[in-house]
Amino acid sequence: MRNAEHYGVDPACISVCGDSAGGNLAAAVSQTLAGRADLPRLRAQILIYPGLQAVDMDLPSYQQNRGVPLLLRERAAFFALQYLHGDASHKQDVLKGSHVPPEMRQKYKQWVSPDNIPERFKARGYNPHKTHDITAEIFKKFERICEPNLCPLLAEDAVIQQLPESFILTCEYDVLRDDGLLYKKRLEDNGVPVTWCHLE
Repeated sequence: MRNAEHYGVDPACISVCGDSAGGNLAAAVSQTLAGRADLPRLRAQILIYPGLQAVDMDLPSYQQNRGVPLLLRERAAFFALQYLHGDASHKQDVLKGSHVPPEMRQKYKQWVSPDNIPERFKARGYNPHKTHDITAEIFKKFERICEPNLCPLLAEDAVIQQLPESFILTCEYDVLRDDGLLYKKRLEDNGVPVTWCHLE
């Protein structure tokens, strides 16, 4: 980016793009670059069915599409844990939601909540989340799960407000659908222009 013109790249036209886990990385890169005065401002971020959080894998899309190939709900938890620390032995704790303490879940409820998902996306069946006990040992393993560079949906408003124009694509039969819907709302609530495409 510092040498864009040397490579014949217009520094005003640099965008980041990724799909699924790559959408997570693209969002994290956009947030990392937000507000950097030493680099050109990104033109856009393009997030194609991005995975943006691992705080709640019991959102409507995770329930509705838990057995829909290719990304089954259990696989999503497995991959998230592998990415987090290369160990998926606590997958069931993540699926039950017992990896996030109640006070942390409350802190992020404003951003990661089925209440922020439009009702039409709950029509195929959704049962509200049941809370489970958490142990200090399990939380210790998952402390990093709330870091925005791993879960971009949890970035503070001050960072979100500096993000570039965004394109988000979501798919109806996809466990990651609600991650995209929640991020779309966060961006819009913070004045970031969003073009959204939803594949029914």
